[in-house]
This record gives sequence, structure tokens and C-alpha cells, in this order.
Amino acid sequence: MEKIQVVVLGLSANPANTNAYALILKEAEGNRRLPIIIGAFEAQAIALEMEGVIPPRPMTHDLTKNIIEALGATLEEVYINELRDGTFYARIKFDNPSIDIDARPSDAIALAVRFSAPIYVDDEILEETGLIPQESEEVFNQEDEDDLQMMQKGKEGVEETKPKTLLEKLQIQLDKAISEEDYERAAKIRDEIRKITESS
Repeated sequence: MEKIQVVVLGLSANPANTNAYALILKEAEGNRRLPIIIGAFEAQAIALEMEGVIPPRPMTHDLTKNIIEALGATLEEVYINELRDGTFYARIKFDNPSIDIDARPSDAIALAVRFSAPIYVDDEILEETGLIPQESEEVFNQEDEDDLQMMQKGKEGVEETKPKTLLEKLQIQLDKAISEEDYERAAKIRDEIRKITESS
């Protein structure tokens, strides 16, 4: 079980759902990205800290940080250690005293950015659910679907512009979502692909 360090790349809003955001984590020494769907409150807590905005009174995660510091504890690291039924799980590790507690990844990361603590993801999770952006981040619209399909198939067999299987269609949709940086949609498509490959 290897830990891979990641950094917060940013937050992506979902125009269709104002209460959901994709928190994008990027491999510190690589290209893989891990989108995690989080709520609006947690997204705001992470964004405010990353932008250096100090609220007039402490918000929940600021209060938690103040309590931790007042008790003399140190947040050592955050570790996203499990993915079960499409839900991510995390652990927060403290030093002095040495304790390890369960947490939602969104809350754990909101605290990690306040303590400048490292964030890690289990390698198996990153291998299974991580997304690799295309080298060319061109944006394709709906009319360019056929061109995208031909690019995926390469120069050989370009006459077959339509994908043959559902898996091929989903892979094209996944590549398109990543190129458009629509990480929430990409995460859903990735989960569909995983279900198909696991059942076959």
C-alpha cells in the first residue's frame, strides 16, 4: 500500500448542480488527477483558505484548526485511503498526541490546506480512478464528435467513424470530458467504465 502525494489543483463548479463541486487533486510528481465530488460548504471552506480570504469570524474548519492548535496537537498528514461503493474515505493523522481519525476527504483537505499539511492518496485508488489529461487540451464541441472518434482510432481504419461498443463510446466521452476539464462528468463516466470492465 503505497502513498502518493497530491496537491489541490482547484475546484470545478457544476452548472447543473449548484450544491456540488469537483475538487481536483493532482499527483505531486506526475500527471494523474483525481476528482472528488464535494458539497458547496466544503468547497467554499477550501477555496477561502487557498485564496487567503480571512472571514470576520472563524468558520467551522477555522474553529477546528484553532481547537487543534489550542490543544497542542499537530496535523501531520491527510490520507485518502479507501474507495468503497463510489465513496472516498480519508484519515487524518496527528502528531503529539499520535492519533489517527476517520474523516470525509473534503473536511480533511479543508484542514490540510489550513495547516499546510501534505495530502496523500493510496496508489491503488489513484491507479483505479485517476484521470490523465490529454497532451493536447483542445476543446471539442458536439459537431466535432466524428473527428474525435477518428482521432481515437488513429490513421488506420478511419472509415469506421462510429465506435462499436458501449465501452468505446464511454472512452470517447471520458476523453472529451477530460479535454473540456469537466471533471465531475469524467468521474461519472469513469465509474461507468469500471462497472462494465468489472462485470465482464
